[in-house]
Amino acid sequence: MTSPATTEQDLPTLASDGPPAIATSADRLSKRSPQTGMPVLRALHVINGEHYAGAERVQDLLALRLPEFGVQVGFACLKPDRFPAMRASVETPLLELAMTSRFDLQVCRRLIDHVRQHDYQILHAHTPRTCLIASYVSLRTGLPLVYHVHSPTSRDSTRRWANLLNAWTERLSLMRANQLICVSSSLGQHMHGLGYREDQITVVPNGVAVRKSIANRPPPTGRWIIGMVALFRPRKGIEILLHSLAQLRDRGHDVSLRAVGPFETETYRRDIHTLVAKLGLGERIQWTGFTKEVNEEFDQMHIMALPSLFGEGLPMVVLEAMAAGVPVAGTKVEGVPEVIRDGLDGVLSEPGDPADLTRALTQILDGQLDWTTLRRNAISRQQQQFSDRSMAAGVARAYRQLLART
Repeated sequence: MTSPATTEQDLPTLASDGPPAIATSADRLSKRSPQTGMPVLRALHVINGEHYAGAERVQDLLALRLPEFGVQVGFACLKPDRFPAMRASVETPLLELAMTSRFDLQVCRRLIDHVRQHDYQILHAHTPRTCLIASYVSLRTGLPLVYHVHSPTSRDSTRRWANLLNAWTERLSLMRANQLICVSSSLGQHMHGLGYREDQITVVPNGVAVRKSIANRPPPTGRWIIGMVALFRPRKGIEILLHSLAQLRDRGHDVSLRAVGPFETETYRRDIHTLVAKLGLGERIQWTGFTKEVNEEFDQMHIMALPSLFGEGLPMVVLEAMAAGVPVAGTKVEGVPEVIRDGLDGVLSEPGDPADLTRALTQILDGQLDWTTLRRNAISRQQQQFSDRSMAAGVARAYRQLLART
C-alpha cells in the first residue's frame, strides 16, 4: 500500500506570487504542462452527480487543481442533478448521460465514443454505479481504470440491502480496476482486508483549499454556536448531537445548533423534527438547508460537530471547518481520527454516545481546552497536510505511476 502524503513543501513552485492559477484553455491544448514541463495526461472522471456533498467536492477540486500537475480532466455525469449546477469547475468539460436505472448500459456506447473521440488515457470512477459503467468502458477501450474509495461501501448507509447490492456491484466492477485511491489509511486497510493487493492501493488524503485570509475571532463570551454541516441521514448521527445539546443545556451551558444542509428524505426530516420537539430544543436550532456558501456558514460557528456513527472515509467538511479555524468535535470512526488530534486541534468522542460527546464538548465550553489554541492548530494542520493541492499532487502521481506500469 503506497501513501503519497504530499505536504505543501513538496509541491512545485509556480511563477506567480499569488494563488495558483487554474489552467486555461490554451494550457489544455498544449502537449506539456506549463507548470511541470511533464506530458499532459487526460483523465475522464465518471461520476454520479445527484448530490453536491463530500465526494462531489473532491471531484470538483480535483478538476480545478489537477491541471497544475499536468492532468486535463473531463466529467461524465450519470445522474446529473446538483453537481452540474453547483460545481466550481465550470470550464471542465462535462458530458451528461442521465442513466434511467442502475443497469442502464445504453450509456456505455456513448461513453466509449466519447473516450475515443477525446483521447482520454485514464478512466476514474468514484462510486459503485460509476465503476460498473467505467469497468465496461475499460474492457472495450483498454484504458486503465482508477477507483476512488470515498467511504466503505458495505457501511455506507443504514439500508442493509442497499449496502449489500452496492458492495456486490463494487466487487464485480473492481475486477478490472488497476488502481484504488483511498482517502484515508483506514480505508486502505479496509480494502486490503477485502482482498485487494497492497500495490494496488494508494492512500491520497482528501484536501480543501487553503483560505487566503482568516479573520481573528475572540472566544465567545455568551452563547456558543455549534454547527453541523451534512447531508442529513441516519449515519451522520444528528440524533446523538441533539441529545448532547439537551444535556449541555440542562447543565447550564448556553449553546445552540446551526444545522447546514438538506435531509436525505422527507421522512427522516420529520423524524428529526419530532425528536427536536420532544427534547424541547426548537428555539435553540436554526435549520439553514442546502447552501453552496459553506465557508460563510463556518464563519458563524464556534465549534463544528460531526457525530457520525460509521461510514466516513475522510470527511471534507472536517477539513473545511479546520481551514476556517473552527475546531471540530468528531467521532472515532474511519478516517476522522487521522485528521483530528484529540485535544490538539479538536476533540473526539465515541460514536453513538451522547454522554461522551457532551464530555468532549464540555472540555471546550468550560475552557479546559483553549479554543483559540485549538483554532490555530486546526488552521496549521489543514494547511500543512490536507490542502487541495496536496490532494491533486497525490492523484496525479498515482496516475503517472499507473501509466508507467501499464
